[in-house]
Amino acid sequence: MRFPLFFLVIARISWWMDVSKEGRRGDYTPLIVDGLKGGIILFIFREICFFASFFWTFFHNSFNPDIQIGLLWPPVALKVFRPFQIPLLNTLILLGRGATVTWSHHHLIGGEEFKFPLLFTIFLGVYFTFLQGFEYLTAFFTIRDRIYGSVFFIATGFHGLHVLVGSIFLITCFFRSNTFHVLSLLGYEIAIWYWHFVDVVWIFLFSFIYWWGCSELIFDLKSNKGVSNSEGLKYI
Repeated sequence: MRFPLFFLVIARISWWMDVSKEGRRGDYTPLIVDGLKGGIILFIFREICFFASFFWTFFHNSFNPDIQIGLLWPPVALKVFRPFQIPLLNTLILLGRGATVTWSHHHLIGGEEFKFPLLFTIFLGVYFTFLQGFEYLTAFFTIRDRIYGSVFFIATGFHGLHVLVGSIFLITCFFRSNTFHVLSLLGYEIAIWYWHFVDVVWIFLFSFIYWWGCSELIFDLKSNKGVSNSEGLKYI
């Protein structure tokens, strides 16, 4: 099992190196560029479907909580995060890094200094990862704490993994920035697309899982009656 994984990683690294060399040599025709852009669009669409499954699970269980979690959402006596502390700070960080990476891209197209905003974007991504790790360490529930813990850690954990991949993507672009020019920005633009996708996913995570899903009043859409969880709900 170890050797196939090892060879898979080697094959991927070799392919990425070949793609980078071909791009620097200017081997890409407009048809190849369109194919690469179409490939990353399909990849992002697949990731959208991937996260949509988590939101589907979240809404299904929040609208129809079963007796095992006390017929309430969040489950009874579960300490949840305050949405307007670290989660809000992480939201501002992601919005800021989306602005800085766009700033860097526009400066690069205009022939101006673009490395500083790119470096600042990377710093914000690393800082986001640090805050999320701190949040996990201080959590009073785990992935094994019923359906809420499972959905929370799987959804936010996979998003954190995407942030880490995006940061590595941009770090690679930073070290290759000396080879950038206006007519050959495909790799950097793909990294920016991926970065913005991760930002949008977090906005949905913050709005529904952190904020809406952790509120003290979850409305039953069928009967339009509020179900209070103020007795069992606790904030961290």
